[in-house]
Amino acid sequence: MADIRNSPFMFALGAFIALFVTVQSLVFIINAWKEGTRLGISAATMKKALIGSSVFSVVPSIAILLAVLTLAGALGLPLPWIRLSVVGAITYELPAAETAAQAFGTSIKNSITDPTVFSAIAWAMSLGSVFAMILITLFTKRIQSGIHKAQLKDTAWAGLLISAMFMGLISAFLGSSLAGGLISILTLLSSAAVMALFGLLIKKAGLAKLENFAMPVSMIAGMTVAALYSLASKGGSL
Repeated sequence: MADIRNSPFMFALGAFIALFVTVQSLVFIINAWKEGTRLGISAATMKKALIGSSVFSVVPSIAILLAVLTLAGALGLPLPWIRLSVVGAITYELPAAETAAQAFGTSIKNSITDPTVFSAIAWAMSLGSVFAMILITLFTKRIQSGIHKAQLKDTAWAGLLISAMFMGLISAFLGSSLAGGLISILTLLSSAAVMALFGLLIKKAGLAKLENFAMPVSMIAGMTVAALYSLASKGGSL
């Protein structure tokens, strides 16, 4: 049976979507440059902003690349490439893929070769993001207005609400991490330690430029120590 995960059709679909997104970005850049010229902004200033934003876009994209590689083992390269090159994020794509796989009695820890399971995972990863875009399109102004009113009425309560929502999201991922055994727990703690170190450097040392490096470096550190812990466990040290 042909491997649908890395089929020519999937690669062609991924190339088309990547090309579409690239052309769309170029159109926005051209229109923004024309609008800047109309507003009287100097070409030197716009060029500096363009170069600066391009440089700082490269570092966060490392985290996206790592997410693609993480999912590629189970789902092939094209599907994670398609999902994460548009509106996808590892915080959604990974749980969605795993939940869909578990519904069929398997896991993305294994290679997904069954076309039915692969199709279900692709639908699960895609439909969730579609709903998010619909909600943003229809209700963004109302949500922003509500948050703004809450902040004006009680700043402390509004900040607490947003923090609680964020911690709830993080807690949902902690469960699967803690259930993965000692290596998963050690990997989680190691990544958290690296992120905490970046937080100290950013806040205490005033190195705000490190903000874009925190996530990708923490992910790389987590993957590295996970491999080291696995090797140590096989050697009998863990």
